[in-house]
Amino acid sequence: MVHVLRNALLADGRTVDITVQDGKISAVGAAGSPLPAESTSDDLGGRLLLPAMVEPHAHIDKALTADTVPNPRGDLMGAIEAWISASDRGQFTHDDMVERAAAALTRLLLNGTTAVRTHVNVGGEVGASYVVAVKEAVKRFEGLMDVQIVALTHQPITGNDGRGNRAALLEAIEVGIDLVGGCPHLDPDPRGLIDNAIKVATDAGLGIDLHIDETLNPSMLTLPIFARAIQESGFAHSVSASHCVSLSVQPVAQQVAVAKEVAAAGISIIPLPQTNLFLQGWDHPVSMPRGITPIDVLRDHGVRVAAGADNVQDPFNPMGRSDGLETAALLVMAAHQLPPVAMDLVSNAGREVLGLGRVEMRVGDSADFFAIAAPSVRGALADAPRDRMVFRQGRLVARRSESETIAR
Repeated sequence: MVHVLRNALLADGRTVDITVQDGKISAVGAAGSPLPAESTSDDLGGRLLLPAMVEPHAHIDKALTADTVPNPRGDLMGAIEAWISASDRGQFTHDDMVERAAAALTRLLLNGTTAVRTHVNVGGEVGASYVVAVKEAVKRFEGLMDVQIVALTHQPITGNDGRGNRAALLEAIEVGIDLVGGCPHLDPDPRGLIDNAIKVATDAGLGIDLHIDETLNPSMLTLPIFARAIQESGFAHSVSASHCVSLSVQPVAQQVAVAKEVAAAGISIIPLPQTNLFLQGWDHPVSMPRGITPIDVLRDHGVRVAAGADNVQDPFNPMGRSDGLETAALLVMAAHQLPPVAMDLVSNAGREVLGLGRVEMRVGDSADFFAIAAPSVRGALADAPRDRMVFRQGRLVARRSESETIAR
C-alpha cells in the first residue's frame, strides 16, 4: 500500500507531498506532484506536519482522579499520602482503572501522541493488580500507539519491610512490564533500592526508569549514585532517570560534574515541568524555585533529555490537557527553551529515550506524524489549535477539529 500525505507544511517552510510505504517515508517531493498509481492519499490542506509527540513519563493508573482524590496540601507528600490512602481503602476498582487509563491514552492520541511510557504503582495492598488493569486498557490501542509500562514500586523496597514490595515487583514482571521503576530518594536505603532494581532488571532483561530526587532539598542527590551504580554493574539495557529536581539547586560546577557522570553512564533524563511546577516550592514563599532539572547543562554535556507531563488531573497535578504542546510551552516559559528545542524535547527526543528512531521527514524515517492548523512550530506551541490529524506508520489514526463563531 502506497499512501501520500499531500500539501504538508514542514517546519522549514516547504510545502510538500510525503509518500509512505510499509510504514516509512519513501519519498518527499514538491506539493502537487502526480500521485503514484493505485495510491491512496490524505490532503493536509497546508497544515503543519510535525513528528508525532511522545509522552515519556505518564501515570495513567492515576489519571483523571483529581476530583475524587483531593490533595489539600498541594505538595508531593500530600499527593502520595492521598493516593496511597485511597488505594488502601479500595477506592480504585479494576474497571474504573481500565476506563480512566483508556481515557488518558485517548486524550494523548487525539492530541498527537503515538508513543507513551507510563509508570504504574506496584506493591502494598494492590500487588501487581494495577499493571493488569493498565495492560487491559493498553490492548485497546494496539496498532495505534506504542506503550511501555514501568513498575513503580511502593516504598520501602529494601530491608525486611520491603519484602512484600519486592515480591510485587517480581509478580509485575510475570504479568508483563517493560521497565523497572522505583523512588530511591524515598527509600531508607537509596543505593540498596538502586542495586535491587539493577539486579531484577538484569535478570529479567528489562530497562530501568527511576524517579530520582523529586525534591528541592540540596542534600538529597542520588543521581550520581545511580550513575555510578549503572557503570559499576555494566548494566546492558536502557536507563532513565525522571524528575532530578534537586540537581537544579546545586552549584553550576556540581551540575556539570553530575551531568558528566550521567552521560558516561548512558542515562537519559526526563524533566517533568507541569507536575514539578505544581508540587515543588510550597515551602519557598520568596524566590520560589521552578523545580525543573537544568536541561541546558545536561544537554551541553552529552546527556539525552526528553520532557514529559507526568501526572494529569490527579492529586499530583490537578491540571493538564494530555497535550505535549502544553509541556513544550511550559519548557519555553519556565525552562527558557526556545520553541524548536521545546518541540524536539516532547517529540524526537522522547522517541530516542523510548528506543524509537527520530522522524526528520527524510526517506526511511518512520511515518509517525501529527498535522496541526498552525503556521509554525512557535505558533503551534502558542495557540495549541485543536485541529489535528494524527498518523502512525502513515495511517490516519485520530482526528479532531474545532470550529469558531463570533455572533455579532
